[in-house]
Amino acid sequence: MTAVPTPPIAPGAAAEGPGRSTARTFSPAAQLLTQLAAELRAHPPFAQMAPADVAEFVAAARQTYYAPGEVVASPADGPAPRLVFIRRGAASARGGVADLADGGLHYDAGDLFPAAAVTAARAVTATYEATEDLFCLEVAAETARALAGRSAAWADYLAHRAQHLLELSRAALQAEQGAQALAEHSLESPLSNLPRRAPVACAPGTPLIEVLRLMHGARVGSVLVIDAAGTARGILTRHDVLERVALARPPEDTPIDAVMSSPVCTLPIHGTAQQAALTMSRHGVRHLPLTDDSARVVSVVSERDLFALQRLSLKHVSGMIRAISVEPGHDWREARDALVACGEAIRRLARHLLTQGLSARSLTEMLSHLNDLLTERIVRLAARAHGLDATHAAWVAFGSEGRSEQTIATDQDNGLVLADDVDEAEHGRWLGMAREVNDMLDACGYPLCKGHIMAGNPACCLRQRDWLARFDRWMEQGAPEDLLNASIYFDVRTLAGPAALVAPLRERITERARELPRFRKQLADNALRMKPALNWRGALDTTDQGEAAWIDLKMSGTAIFVDAARLFALATGVGTTGTRERLLQSAAAQGLPAEEAESQVAAFDLLQLLRLRQQVRADADAAQPNRVDVNRLTEIDRRLLKEAMRAARALQQRIELDYPG
Repeated sequence: MTAVPTPPIAPGAAAEGPGRSTARTFSPAAQLLTQLAAELRAHPPFAQMAPADVAEFVAAARQTYYAPGEVVASPADGPAPRLVFIRRGAASARGGVADLADGGLHYDAGDLFPAAAVTAARAVTATYEATEDLFCLEVAAETARALAGRSAAWADYLAHRAQHLLELSRAALQAEQGAQALAEHSLESPLSNLPRRAPVACAPGTPLIEVLRLMHGARVGSVLVIDAAGTARGILTRHDVLERVALARPPEDTPIDAVMSSPVCTLPIHGTAQQAALTMSRHGVRHLPLTDDSARVVSVVSERDLFALQRLSLKHVSGMIRAISVEPGHDWREARDALVACGEAIRRLARHLLTQGLSARSLTEMLSHLNDLLTERIVRLAARAHGLDATHAAWVAFGSEGRSEQTIATDQDNGLVLADDVDEAEHGRWLGMAREVNDMLDACGYPLCKGHIMAGNPACCLRQRDWLARFDRWMEQGAPEDLLNASIYFDVRTLAGPAALVAPLRERITERARELPRFRKQLADNALRMKPALNWRGALDTTDQGEAAWIDLKMSGTAIFVDAARLFALATGVGTTGTRERLLQSAAAQGLPAEEAESQVAAFDLLQLLRLRQQVRADADAAQPNRVDVNRLTEIDRRLLKEAMRAARALQQRIELDYPG
């Protein structure tokens, strides 16, 4: 290789160190300081920094040279000892985080590395090598971190380097699950992924007039003829009715066998949506019965189902929900299949958007919005069917749904706030309706709450005055079970019905909490019960099981931020329920730096993202939806998870200072 002309340097002694080759190191001469400062100011972040801060960086720097192939930094160095600025030449990284970057990580003149490792005072995960003659300025890691405390532009640059790692993490997620998402939302999707729908059917020998009445009453264009073994023997379609009934005019008691079309075109349930589309096209049919291995009909797929696969979107799913209705006089639960299909569509859309890189905040808000729409639809259908006045009660959400922070795997936490003038008879009717709604939500994919925090439980179906008395008792007594209740019920939000019934509850919580320092201290103690998943050395603390190393991202992660945010909000009179808004608004109310709250929000969002990613995995454990195997995370995600846990620990340390024992 042709040698690159060496820039002016001051003489010095060669130096060696672990992870390095024979890089020659020099201290800048005094006359070079002004020249180097001008050179640095041509690059970010120095261009945005105060001249005095740039001068400080230059004064603390040492000039170094690396020959092609020489190691600049490696994991063997231990906690990154220095930050490197490239004056001339180039370097690249291999292993660790570099393997997840498209094309690897490359650094040219004007670049700084390893910023994230220096900021976190940890070792690098990749090995950095010179790819050509490399001339650098290096400062000690302690100097770089100290400068971040004085220079906002310098600190902002370091923060963006961490953001770059998060972007790489999202890219890794898309590479891992993108193909799966494409299959789920294309004609390659297995028919078994579609919601199962029992066909409108009759038995062989059924009189024609009964079949026609069945078609009319069910508002369908075809009726399947199924024998006692569940096998399809024939089908009567609108075309058959026109040709063989309206024109031929057979007697009304003619058995269906005489006018039906046979044999019936069917498809195995393990076939694909593409096979179904081709079959419909070839045979000119709009519905296909789906069979199991014994030829028994287990579902039916329509052209509309296949079309829906290709146009799944927020607008489409919300339109599906709003379009559900029940004819007067019909049982509202006849809409069950349509409601269940909406629940499944919400989860499919969530998986699709997650793999497209949607942020955790946007995704949980979208999930909560669609879940709200579906719940409101179910409540309104049920209330109308029971003849109840919708202005007499408000359906409310507690817990994560009350905070608009639902993930894909979530159970029910809901209740009813009744008007004070509701009598006992009407109270009983509301309670009966609520139980039906809870069961329907369960069928739609929102499991019944194991703690029975549901509107169908008499303890969660109360008049407004009884809710107020209950909240007062919890805050004034502060027993352990009361604190647990407060952590769930105090995140309350109206989903259906008059919000005016719920507003006094929210106001009472905010007012009384500020008046009761003892209650706030108990909340603080409760918020310190769960500990971040870090051991005494600051490494991730896992529960090992075979080859897996588990961490519960909710109990050892997001729950810490949720509890702390609730405490801060109640202490400062912030009336919102969302964790992010509580952290930001309470920090502003206390005069704390915005950067502190923003870092807490970023850590919370990361944990939420990791939870969502775990829940959409094909092999996700439905019984442990928030538990992640650290060994299956990328190097980037392990590093970010550790930083999020450190943020959780810092948050609890702040609580300990604000509420000393």
